[in-house]
Amino acid sequence: MRFQRVSTAVKLVNAATMHLCSMSVNPNAHVVRSWLPCPANSDFPIQNIPLGVFSAPGRPMRIGTRLGDTIIDIFMLAECDLLSSTGIPRAVLMETRLNRLLKEGRGPVKKLRDRLIELFDTNNPELRDNAALHPSVMLPVNEAVMHVPCAIGDYTDFYSSRQHAYNVGCMFRDPANALLPNWLHLPVGYHGRASSIIPSGESIHRPCGQYKPSPDAAPVFGPSRQLDFELEVGFFTYEGKPLGQRISTAEAEDRIFGLSLFNDWSARDLQAWEYVPLGPFLGMNFASSISPWVVTLDALEPFRVAGPVQEPAVLPYLQYDGMKHYDIALEVAILTAGGNETVICRSNFKHLYWNMAQQLAHHTVNGCNVRAGDLMASGTISGDAPDSFGSMLELSWKGTKPVKLNDGSERKFIEDGDTVIMRGYCEKVGIRIGFGEVQSTVLPALPFEAA
Repeated sequence: MRFQRVSTAVKLVNAATMHLCSMSVNPNAHVVRSWLPCPANSDFPIQNIPLGVFSAPGRPMRIGTRLGDTIIDIFMLAECDLLSSTGIPRAVLMETRLNRLLKEGRGPVKKLRDRLIELFDTNNPELRDNAALHPSVMLPVNEAVMHVPCAIGDYTDFYSSRQHAYNVGCMFRDPANALLPNWLHLPVGYHGRASSIIPSGESIHRPCGQYKPSPDAAPVFGPSRQLDFELEVGFFTYEGKPLGQRISTAEAEDRIFGLSLFNDWSARDLQAWEYVPLGPFLGMNFASSISPWVVTLDALEPFRVAGPVQEPAVLPYLQYDGMKHYDIALEVAILTAGGNETVICRSNFKHLYWNMAQQLAHHTVNGCNVRAGDLMASGTISGDAPDSFGSMLELSWKGTKPVKLNDGSERKFIEDGDTVIMRGYCEKVGIRIGFGEVQSTVLPALPFEAA
């Protein structure tokens, strides 16, 4: 049975609770809900349909999506010939990473998302009434292991939050000159280390390196004493243009696949000693944690908002039309080794000064090519309120204002045994489109002999 697909960008509903809620201006429009159970306030209703890579007993690494607390096995849907209408070759849907799928481009991936919504629409019996297939195409999320969704060839980290850049400038320079002269003219960025990007749930060891115990002291070697998180959102790219060609701000969103939460771990003391004149190195390359589900721009369409007025006016290649920012609520929590959790930061993706379209346009304006599965991160996202600062460096103001936790302890920076948890979601008229979470626990530094 086939029926007319609907535009889920403007018709939203919480699937499993049978609470119908539509953002469509047309009262007669079809409202989508799923025949699969979906808990109230889930990050993953039928209007989300993120993509990721998972494995489970009897299921080697493969592509999937998530609906409520159920993972949908796209490999098996393809094998059962339920995705042929998308036009995507079956072999592409049976890959172990998303890269080949992203080479297909935004149009085919949108068709895949639409088809998945169609299959799980409560009005479609095609899969709903074929109970024999359910065990092969669905499994509980707690039975799966999630992986980094793409083989990340290149990773770029931007510095796009004005409040964050201002805060850091105030700490390390004169507040009157907190922003460097180039900051309001271009999206500052640097090339990070793709090999150390890890999935949510994987622990990290405290990094070691050189740092100065005090400004006048000689450098020493040892475990970082100022381990920090950076609250970021990253986006994965579709295949870009050939080397030498550029992507405009008008074209950029057709080259952006979707977003994940990103914790760009930072050793502030190592970074402070090494970063002049070439920027971050050992203080940033030891680990970055990413949430496993990639939420597409199509799912985020209803949550567009206007960005800040950019003054001075940017150069023509960075100018853009329409709303290119997204209202994504973000939070960071510390879970202590004793099991006590404290939310220490609430921020929002809309606080960025430079949006994703500008980031990608600037990245390619010199002819740099981007490839399917490349990752670009926002940089630390800080709001203007002290409890919205996106790093311990800012929250504790360089360690001078310790952050109090619910168990009575304090933090200047992250301690061994702490688990840092980041969460993010969009919400409008009762509909929640979320990212899940990215979390990682800090283990003690490895002995130098074992390194």
